[in-house]
Amino acid sequence: MVGDVYKKAKARAEKLREILNHHRHLYHVEDKPEISDQAYDSMEEELRLLEERFPDLVTPDSPTQRVSGKPLDKFEKITHTVAQWSFNDAFTPDDLRDFDKRVKRMLGTPAFLPGAKMPAEPTYVCELKIDGLHTVLTYKNGLLETAATRGDGVVGENVTANVRTIESVPLRLKEPVSIVAEGEIWLGLDQMQKINAERKKNGEPEFANPRNAAAGTIRQLDSRVVAGRKLDTFIYDLSAGENPDTQVAELKRLEKLGFKVNKEFAECKNIEEAIKFWQKWQKKKDTQDFLIDGIVVKVNERYFQEKLGYTGKAPRFAIAFKFPAEQATTVVESIVLQVGRQGNITPVANLRPVLLAGSTVSRATLHNEDEIKRLDVRVGDTVILQKAGDVIPDIVQVLPELRTGKEKVFKWPDQLEACLPVGVSTNRGGGAIERITGQSAWRCVNKNSFAQQKRKFYHFASKGAFNIEKLGPKIIDVLLENKLLSSYEDIFSLKKGDLLALPRFAEKSVENLLGAIEERREITLPRFIVAMSIPNVGEETAEDLAEHFETLEKIAEAKLEELQAIEGIGGVVAQSVFDWFRQKENKKLVSNLLNKIKLIFPETKFRGKGKLAGQTFVLTGTLPTLSRDEAKELIRKNGGEISSSVSSQTDFVLAGIEAGSKLDKAEKLGVEIIDEKAFFKMIS
Repeated sequence: MVGDVYKKAKARAEKLREILNHHRHLYHVEDKPEISDQAYDSMEEELRLLEERFPDLVTPDSPTQRVSGKPLDKFEKITHTVAQWSFNDAFTPDDLRDFDKRVKRMLGTPAFLPGAKMPAEPTYVCELKIDGLHTVLTYKNGLLETAATRGDGVVGENVTANVRTIESVPLRLKEPVSIVAEGEIWLGLDQMQKINAERKKNGEPEFANPRNAAAGTIRQLDSRVVAGRKLDTFIYDLSAGENPDTQVAELKRLEKLGFKVNKEFAECKNIEEAIKFWQKWQKKKDTQDFLIDGIVVKVNERYFQEKLGYTGKAPRFAIAFKFPAEQATTVVESIVLQVGRQGNITPVANLRPVLLAGSTVSRATLHNEDEIKRLDVRVGDTVILQKAGDVIPDIVQVLPELRTGKEKVFKWPDQLEACLPVGVSTNRGGGAIERITGQSAWRCVNKNSFAQQKRKFYHFASKGAFNIEKLGPKIIDVLLENKLLSSYEDIFSLKKGDLLALPRFAEKSVENLLGAIEERREITLPRFIVAMSIPNVGEETAEDLAEHFETLEKIAEAKLEELQAIEGIGGVVAQSVFDWFRQKENKKLVSNLLNKIKLIFPETKFRGKGKLAGQTFVLTGTLPTLSRDEAKELIRKNGGEISSSVSSQTDFVLAGIEAGSKLDKAEKLGVEIIDEKAFFKMIS
């Protein structure tokens, strides 16, 4: 008898789940509801009672499981299986035409699609660029396994519990496939107004814009709060698991699997059609319930996408075409000079706070002395402010007709307190500054000023370098002021007793800081190079140097001609690297730091030994299970060599998805191309 009751309950629960998921999709994805909210709620309540009575009937994709469990203590980190990229920006039609020229130049003329007898020019797909929060959804056999934020592109935050509350995100796909899908989480404008009205009523600060509200919501530790705010999504990318032939086919496939796809996309035969799409949506952008800050233009053909590949930070086959910058007027309250890591001096205007492009702005860059003179900007002036994709907006125009006569002309100083050498009292005034020959920029004469030192320490501990989480600017300032830091290696010599003696340093916070530092005693070669604040050397250049030379010693000893010969490194950058490693104080800095940390770079002890001895490999694309560093380590441990470019001396090209121009070159030269499976066979 009990068995019969259970069987009936199980059958009923399965039927309820099926029909609830069907109507959820119609309501939240298709926007075509067929039943009332009350009817839906009634069925969901029946399912909840059945699952409560028979707990083993609960399934991960049940509608009742969208909000469950206790609030989290913190978010776990999650390593992306697919690298996360950002787009380069275009702001004018000519910028987009230049992008089109680059695409065609890199594809070559004529360009052919596989199996085609006639040459083909790339076509484009235009999609609305939603101003939301990027999310990465991983499904295994059709079930949602994890949801993550972008993070730094390699590691994000595991926000699965919160994303499960978003009704437009399927907990189970319409087919049992294993994929990684990416898209945008957003909050509707109407919904944000309701939330802000409630927050105002409760005496809480209101959200400035929907994007900030969405980002703040998805990082709530209590998923019940997230569920109440009714976030939404648009999914636009199948980044792993399947490879449709075109971007249009990819969007249709995502829709077929049950995702909510923004239907306002267009296939364009050429770049001029893409510009017309941009012009149309520039006028229509305010008609939607979500914020749109431009369009994304992608090459439609996947074969061409794979040929174009990626730069260090962005795909070559796509670009974000931003709408014209929003403008606002405000008042310049003061002009201050800031000193950067390399001693360059930048004037910054402090402004009366104003809402611009959805954010409250209180600062604007003035770039240099010549720009202040060109604009004739004075303290007290009313100015027009513009934001065009930059973090800090620009002053584009002064409104002299609004002057009262009390405005003050800004006088460029001869010296600056921030340029004083470390350890010199501010009673002596300021440190000397000088204008760089042939440039409009000024800099501190002294190369070791306190302001520079602070900026370098901030950069050293930042995400792109050593990534010491608990060591932020405020902590660094305190440590510098109390003379606990004078060089980078001092970070790794800090003791508990030193820190507890400082004001507002409790035992728990000290333990957290020392733990965070201890976790960063190992660092990869590219990150180490970035951390050194070498002039003109960013993350991409650091990767190029590490890949080419493989060891720090070889980089330090490299001749100027060797540095200039590296693809992507010009004369200015090569000279910066060459000069930096030949300065006595920098040699000492590196030597002292290496006594405190372990530098991870390719080892040479396996060369000439193992199954891959004497064979040279080039890597391209994203491998299914191995990161690029892991693949390189396996090659070296099995005696193989790695090259950064394909040539007639290359034995194998190890290719993953989204392989770039290296794959094309390998095919032309007849170099053997292998996938990860074949690679594992070689070393097993």
